[in-house]
Amino acid sequence: MPGIPSHAHVVIIGGGIVGCSVAYHLAKRGCTDVLLLERKQLTCGTTWHAAGLVGQLRATQNLTRLAQYTTQLYEGLERETGQATGFRQVGSIAVAASEARFEELKRGASMARCFGLEVQILPPDAARERWPLLSTDGLVGAVFLPKDAQTNPVDTTRSLATGARSAGVRILENLKVTAIRAARGAVTGVATEHGEVRAEIVVNCAGMWAREVGGWANVTVPLHAAEHFYIVTQPIAGLAPGLPILRDADARSYFKEDTGKLLVGWFEPRAKPWGEGGIPEGFAFEQLPADLGHIEPLFASAMQRVPALEAAGVQVFFNGPESFTPDDRYLLGETPEMRGLYVAAGFNSIGIQSAGGAGKVLADWIVDGHPPFDLWDVDIRRCAPFQRNKRYLRDRTAETLGLLYAMHWPFRQAETARGVRKSALHDRLAAAGACFGEVAGFERPNWFAAAGAEARYEYSYGRQNWFAQAAGEHQAVRERVGLFDESSFAKFVLKGRDAAVVLGRICANDIDVPSGRIVYTQWLNERGGIEADLTVTREAEDAFLIVTSCATQTRDFSWLCRSIEPDARAVAFDVSSAYAVLGLMGPRSRELLATLTDADLSTAAFPFATSQIIDLGYARVRASRITYVGELGYELYIPTEFAQSVYDVIVSAGESFGLRLAGYHALNSLRMEKAYRHWGHDICDEDTPLEAGLQFAVAWDKPGGFVGLEALSKRRAQGVRRRLVAIALERADRLLYHNEPIWRNDELVGRISSGMFGHTLGASLGLGYLANGGAPVSAEWIAAGRYEVEVASERVPARVSLQPFYDPSSARVKC
Repeated sequence: MPGIPSHAHVVIIGGGIVGCSVAYHLAKRGCTDVLLLERKQLTCGTTWHAAGLVGQLRATQNLTRLAQYTTQLYEGLERETGQATGFRQVGSIAVAASEARFEELKRGASMARCFGLEVQILPPDAARERWPLLSTDGLVGAVFLPKDAQTNPVDTTRSLATGARSAGVRILENLKVTAIRAARGAVTGVATEHGEVRAEIVVNCAGMWAREVGGWANVTVPLHAAEHFYIVTQPIAGLAPGLPILRDADARSYFKEDTGKLLVGWFEPRAKPWGEGGIPEGFAFEQLPADLGHIEPLFASAMQRVPALEAAGVQVFFNGPESFTPDDRYLLGETPEMRGLYVAAGFNSIGIQSAGGAGKVLADWIVDGHPPFDLWDVDIRRCAPFQRNKRYLRDRTAETLGLLYAMHWPFRQAETARGVRKSALHDRLAAAGACFGEVAGFERPNWFAAAGAEARYEYSYGRQNWFAQAAGEHQAVRERVGLFDESSFAKFVLKGRDAAVVLGRICANDIDVPSGRIVYTQWLNERGGIEADLTVTREAEDAFLIVTSCATQTRDFSWLCRSIEPDARAVAFDVSSAYAVLGLMGPRSRELLATLTDADLSTAAFPFATSQIIDLGYARVRASRITYVGELGYELYIPTEFAQSVYDVIVSAGESFGLRLAGYHALNSLRMEKAYRHWGHDICDEDTPLEAGLQFAVAWDKPGGFVGLEALSKRRAQGVRRRLVAIALERADRLLYHNEPIWRNDELVGRISSGMFGHTLGASLGLGYLANGGAPVSAEWIAAGRYEVEVASERVPARVSLQPFYDPSSARVKC
């Protein structure tokens, strides 16, 4: 084929709206040596049949920022390129048919205020005034977002392509990529049906083909297609033009007016996965077979909300594929397995409203070498390798499509594709009444049911059915001793002659300590932001054990491996599966452990932040005196094959000490009372140790410095303009989760980053950042304020502190 270049700096695979957005935004950044390759024609996969909804409120602040940017981009795109887009800013209305749904909407409205979105809470009659064909039967309330919009997906994609082409980007259609080329862990180009193209960067925007494309390079891109249904009616009398988009999540339905007709679509509870045997080679601009039986009950629910549908003729019954990920969040960023290979795929039916922002930040990521702000929610490094498994993806996708309109309950757990990764103690814990949650496929006990009770969640926005059980576990740890299965911890070993030098450069704290010492530290990026929050134990002169969270296993191991210089004599191993971990925590933990080992456990012989190999039962285990609950305690690292026998010995001996099994809900409430930070919620790659109150873990003057020192020093000299504080509500009946607005003297100054009820303190607790309009945030300014937290659009008085509310001196930890 003539016109194929032999080289391009960036090759983009896929010409849907996301691929064209990436190309457009690379050009905006001055990167125009870009080649976009589309196997058939632009938009032919899933973009062409999208509903074109452009909502702005997402689950987190930064995802909302991306959606807001998308709206702003589409609003001016036609003027810029001359290509019509069909963009109309009509607003959207979400209605609630239950008190629980209305609370969800009101919490969303509060969150929207944090993000600067205009939002109105409406009674049912006011919603009907804005949408006259709406039946208000059974409605409790509604929320109106006036800046939401709709657009034509094909025309908008063409407009982005026009903008990219005019800046010099080359777009070739009907040219299939057949392979990704790589050498020494980095991409070198692609192979096509008509020749090779060398490239420094390859971007996988292949939509529902992205998992297959990633597989060419042995890269994990977990997504799976599912059938998505909608209808388009014939013209409906009385249907006013320019109506807001209407969403009735309780009926699993959305409604969009277009040229006097209604497009009505659904996100049903149990979807139909599609394409598990492979997507047909020639698939382009195609529909899937109609399944009227599948949508009949959905159609009935839609007619109850919009009775005019009963008499309306149906012009189109549509069924087309969309791609979904295991956690309903899209996949963005550079892959951990291969340098220079980026992904933007798996948009879970929100590709149109996400494409503008996703394209912009990915272009920034490519040009600058790092994301422009925290994108952990959609970062592809959150994915585990097993999630490429086809059967897993098929089974999970049956659930994930429907989650878009399901109740977004706090602590909700996936129901499908469970039991993937289990601790060696799983069956023992299940027999003891454990109710498991899932993180990265790992089954972890969240709480333990009372004897004879079913270990099953009953969800609500208030105190759920496990509240009392978790309270008992919490109090057992505070007053006696509790046992946690923490085997899901990610565990790495860095070993070699240069291990101390390599790790010293990565860690902000000083890890060049005697063997047996534990160091709490952060890994920073060049901007001073926190990339990881973990502990390092020096096992020997040339060996270090690194312990981090299950959720960040892939991300953190990739960061570690990429931080080892090619000529360094150090090698990293992921030993997560080699060790089970038991957390024995509480004021009587030392007494209990002393009955099982001959090791000297006194504070003089075994102080806080030290680690020893001890005899325990018939095993040799690593006991580390460290805590995430704020009490005396030990993390026990046990070779996996010894885990059951060690567990049995501890549980048997624990009866006389009041030992209680405890789960992750208790762990969370315990850490909240101590204001211990959690990476991904309270700290991320945008936050520095200064803002997060972690400067005590920074070794400012250590020889050789560390990554991020220069930026952090500048920030320290300029003064801190955001500070993380502990927050306690004055009302115990309102619970905090995340993103609730924080008001100081009637001015919005921050939001909750994480929350949980503190059973020892008897209060709803949170952590959150406060800002002072760009001015430095001092302890005096914090203390002088009157604070409230907005919970479901109601302001609740609160106390704020820079210190933990529980044991601020950590005397109980170090005793």
